[in-house]
Amino acid sequence: MTTRRFDRAVVTGGAGFVGAHLCALLLSEGLEVTAVDNLATSSAATLEGLRRHDRFRFVRHDVTEAIPHEDRVDVVFHLASAASPRDYLALPIETLRAGSHGTEQALELARRDGARFVLASTSEVYGDPLEHPQHERYWGNVNPVGPRSVYDEAKRYAEALTSAYRREHGVDTAIARIFNTYGPGMRVNDGRMIPAFFTQALAGEPLTVTGTGKQTRSICYVEDTVGGLVALARSGYPGPVNLGNPDELTVRQVAERVKQITGSSSLSSASTRSSTTRSGGAPTSPSHATSWDGNPRSTRMTGSAAQRRGSGRSVALSSDAQGFCRRPFIYDFAG
Repeated sequence: MTTRRFDRAVVTGGAGFVGAHLCALLLSEGLEVTAVDNLATSSAATLEGLRRHDRFRFVRHDVTEAIPHEDRVDVVFHLASAASPRDYLALPIETLRAGSHGTEQALELARRDGARFVLASTSEVYGDPLEHPQHERYWGNVNPVGPRSVYDEAKRYAEALTSAYRREHGVDTAIARIFNTYGPGMRVNDGRMIPAFFTQALAGEPLTVTGTGKQTRSICYVEDTVGGLVALARSGYPGPVNLGNPDELTVRQVAERVKQITGSSSLSSASTRSSTTRSGGAPTSPSHATSWDGNPRSTRMTGSAAQRRGSGRSVALSSDAQGFCRRPFIYDFAG
């Protein structure tokens, strides 16, 4: 299997949850890293722990315009996009532009320097799948005109454009389809399942589970997700490749584990609306981002609504919490 060495990386969406962890990992491996982000759905505070590195640079910039980077770059990771349902439903046009114009600008940067290009796509390209689990050969069951299509179709277009640049311009590209990811630095109010459960539990509220809770999720710890992105970049594999946990859990199993970790006392069921659904809403405030020290081995997520009300409680995500959905990963993209 081909293993490549990189000296200089650009990470679009570098101030986001996964992007910040990716920047931290690349810095720990000795790379010079430039994070590019317009902070539409993230906060510069996410990067505070990284600014101490003299090999790190942050550029506030909209990736739908030409990316300002004069130095030669070896690898471009394109993560820029609203990713939370609350965000992309509140920013539909911006989300589509990030997937179209933004992907083209990132590809052009890679093309200019002959760099490796890694697209952070999503499992949402499979739509409402009829096949479980989803193999990369599966084309999906999609709705191109529904409310969530702004995210799904943006990523599907990004994959098509990435593939076209590989065929037409010879750009060295790779596509990763990221499944549900969790870990330190998640915003507690972005509507996703795990931070929603922890926020409710730490506030002493019942954990809200939709319906029977038997629906399943592939949940991957962020350290494994970014490790997979880097391993894919260092390989010669074009993808697409799924990045997630092959061992799915039911929503109820996740809720029960959060109960055990936090000492919460009860679950509640909702048939129509809950924090675990993928419904829309107002955009979340970047000022509510959880604190994170920029260490890729960091284990603590803080800044919850419960803490802001004075409970002073936080959740360590690498001991008990991490264990409920983490497993050893071996990245092999030789195929």
